[in-house]
Amino acid sequence: MAAPSSIQSRVIYLEDGWGEIKGKAIDELEKLLNTGFEKKTTKLFGPRQYVDIYTTCYNMCTQRSPYNWSEHLYQRHGEVISAYLTGTVVPALRNKHGEFLLKELVRRWSNHKIMNDWMMKFFMYLDRYYVKHHNLPTLSEAGLKHFKTLVYDVVKGNAVRAMLDVINSEREGAVIDRPLLGACVDLFESMGMGTLEAYTADFEEAMLDNTREYYARKSQQWVEGDSTPDYLIKAEAALDCERARVGHYLNAATEPKLLRVCDREMLEKHQTELLEKEGSGCRVLLANDKSEDLSRMFRLFSRIPQGLQPMANIVREHITAAGNDVIVRREERIEGGEKDSNQDPTVVKELLALHDKYMAVVTEQFGGNSLLQKALKDAFVEFVNRDVGKFKNADLMSNFCDRILKTGGERLSEGEVEEYLGKVVQLFSYLTDKDLFAEMYRQQLAKRLLNQRSASDDAERLMIGKLKLKCGSQFTSKMEGMMNDLAIGVDHAAEFETHYKGRAPELGLKSDFNVQVLTTGYWPSYKPLDVALPADMQKCMQVFKDYYDQKHNKRRLAWMHSLGNVSVKATYPKGKTYDLQVTTLQACALMVFSTETEMLPLDAVTQRLNVPEEVCKRILHSLSCGKFKVLSREGEGATIKNTDKFGFNLKFTCPMRKIRIPMASLEESHNPKRVEEDRTIAIEAAIVRIMKARKALGHQQLVAEVLSQLSFFRPNPKVIKRRIEALIEREYLERDPDTPNTYRYLA
Repeated sequence: MAAPSSIQSRVIYLEDGWGEIKGKAIDELEKLLNTGFEKKTTKLFGPRQYVDIYTTCYNMCTQRSPYNWSEHLYQRHGEVISAYLTGTVVPALRNKHGEFLLKELVRRWSNHKIMNDWMMKFFMYLDRYYVKHHNLPTLSEAGLKHFKTLVYDVVKGNAVRAMLDVINSEREGAVIDRPLLGACVDLFESMGMGTLEAYTADFEEAMLDNTREYYARKSQQWVEGDSTPDYLIKAEAALDCERARVGHYLNAATEPKLLRVCDREMLEKHQTELLEKEGSGCRVLLANDKSEDLSRMFRLFSRIPQGLQPMANIVREHITAAGNDVIVRREERIEGGEKDSNQDPTVVKELLALHDKYMAVVTEQFGGNSLLQKALKDAFVEFVNRDVGKFKNADLMSNFCDRILKTGGERLSEGEVEEYLGKVVQLFSYLTDKDLFAEMYRQQLAKRLLNQRSASDDAERLMIGKLKLKCGSQFTSKMEGMMNDLAIGVDHAAEFETHYKGRAPELGLKSDFNVQVLTTGYWPSYKPLDVALPADMQKCMQVFKDYYDQKHNKRRLAWMHSLGNVSVKATYPKGKTYDLQVTTLQACALMVFSTETEMLPLDAVTQRLNVPEEVCKRILHSLSCGKFKVLSREGEGATIKNTDKFGFNLKFTCPMRKIRIPMASLEESHNPKRVEEDRTIAIEAAIVRIMKARKALGHQQLVAEVLSQLSFFRPNPKVIKRRIEALIEREYLERDPDTPNTYRYLA
């Protein structure tokens, strides 16, 4: 508003000017407020009327002293507001209670804002100069302070109680006047003069205490009368209502405090009782696959501090019990007389199904929460490493992989094979003896590859890739080397075939043959047998040796006859012929009997084959005691004895023309001694690495760091101590002379 343009010609005395302002503006304003008016359409003062009042005030404030009435007008501004509040507003509120008090308070607060606004406009010139010059509260601030002191402080206690009663009635399902509560909250916010101090201290704290009492009472009723799922449904609905309540009429800053009170009263105080409630607790929900109830339980208990830990403990215990049941059932079958075998896919399939089930629960119902994932992992680590019988679970898993990867095993599609392999690798990740699994898997991979029993090279590489992703390239380097050997071997075989093709008669060869050259470092170690080969086989070996020596003059060939395969054509009386698919050792034994018409004792066969007696027994057992008895045997029982005799079975018949005769492996499924040697090397390497970096370290710290670095197995601390002693003897380390429990690295 600009200053009036006309020049004041006379002095305005205080009472004269005030009388004019009061009569034209203040009395009229109070009358309108008392009688009521339509706020949206009624204009209290027109422009001309307002300008006249403002001009009077302006002139009274710009007169020279002693006729400058700024101070008096500022004082009377406050007196007018105070008088109206004490004389009109407070009496109107004094005898009202409950919702009637709130409605009257809101009406009077709304009127006061109108009055305060017009009074500020009438005396605006005071704000511009007098208030600023004397550092006083602005007219608007002064008006609010008068309302706070004279009205708000008098009625706030009753108003808060009335508001809480209305809120509680809404909690019980009643329909309330939400805009009314919103207006009350606006009043409390305004009384903070730009802060939420009044709202927080006068209303929010009381409201939170009331909420605490309400839900303490309600939750006790629910927990005594409802099942855990029903209780959680009610708790979640209550939380949604409280959250909506903030949106409808409370300040947004109240939401986290309000929900924290609800969480504490409904969830935190009753958590143990709810989780362990008989007949409906967490264990029962898990056992009965109540996915929706489990999701709700996770959502609610994730709201409270450390709320998921007790739940995770129950989940871990439940999964552990389910996994132990699988292991116990295997133990009971063995004790009941079932053969203890590493070919037991039932256990692995049950463990995979268990993992699928609870991984889905953790992922879908528990949102993949890290604490619940750890509970799942801890449970599986516990029972996957619980071995029963003479075969470890690592052996069962490796043999399960062998079944699905070799021909004649499980009949699965490519997609099913890939799915199973992924699941087995996940189960494998819980093993502490990962190196033991690797040794067994490598042995079986070698058999599949060398015996041409692998169903798919792609599946083999897929499995190796999954293991590599889980454990690193060091874990799978030898397996990859084996696959590469065979890939390169195809080219070698083609080159050799080109070399001797067409020269077989010249070289005196009567048989077709090929040789697979393997790299010693990649493949399992096999015990060489100096078996007496038939002349034709020896000639084939010599031809290849001459070729290979000429091509690689610095490499040495070591022949592993126990790994070879031979196709032997057997002709029987009446012209019956069969193609016998046998090992090299079986073929040599058959050649021994091909020219003999009499039965030969065991020692004679052993001498002619030039193999150990135990090996000879296995060969003869496969040919005379298996499904296809191509040799006849004189002897009793299922076990070969030294007194048994053997001969060619001329009465042998079979509906199939091509027959594969299996033979028991001469090698163990894994070499325990080799595994222990590898572990010793790994432990010592870890100790040296750590000490080289740290220079000096205490015993306990060194053991702890070694355990943290060894990811493929978990050795006993006593074993680590023995390796430390061995390194001290070999002068890699020494004991600190001043602190015996501390080691120092010797460069």
